[in-house]
Amino acid sequence: MKAIRFSDKYLVLWILPFLFVIAFYSMVSEKPDIPTDILDEKFIILGNAHTNYCASADFLNSKSDDDSLQGSCCSKMDSHRYAEQVEGLKQYSGIDVIPSDPYDIKASLAKTLVYYDKNIILNTQQQKVYDDTMKMSSEGGPCCCKCWRWAAFEGQAKYLITEYNFDERQIAHVWDLEDGCGGKGHADHFEPKPS
Repeated sequence: MKAIRFSDKYLVLWILPFLFVIAFYSMVSEKPDIPTDILDEKFIILGNAHTNYCASADFLNSKSDDDSLQGSCCSKMDSHRYAEQVEGLKQYSGIDVIPSDPYDIKASLAKTLVYYDKNIILNTQQQKVYDDTMKMSSEGGPCCCKCWRWAAFEGQAKYLITEYNFDERQIAHVWDLEDGCGGKGHADHFEPKPS
């Protein structure tokens, strides 16, 4: 009986399709983002920072104005969402009460916004805009919990309503872009929440 020998040619013909299948699946499967530019480098730094956390607004009193509140307070940051947020916030670069980075906020800005929250009184029409904003925001308010960010961005909303005449859609959009809770999603997607 003669043994059957596969030549190198047949071996290559059998392995090659197998390798193509593996290569195809590796290309279409979800891969982690690989840092390639400055924004990605900043994402890595902020993703490992822990000076932003859920605490009452009183926690800001222990911070100097030059301190930065960095990182996500609740969930791991997502690089795709982070890039969308930073890009989306660029349209508000001329408004100094809107941070350019949702995961890197100066304590001085946070303190100013908390001051606005305590000192700006909305009239009935302005309060309706604020209340409608709460229904539209992805988090159901300025943040996912009533922490320093909630107080700060509530103050920010009051300021934007009274000084810039922002409506509920504009404020909800800003809140969604500056959401610092982490997690996946799309920064430009917000729908009114059911009442």
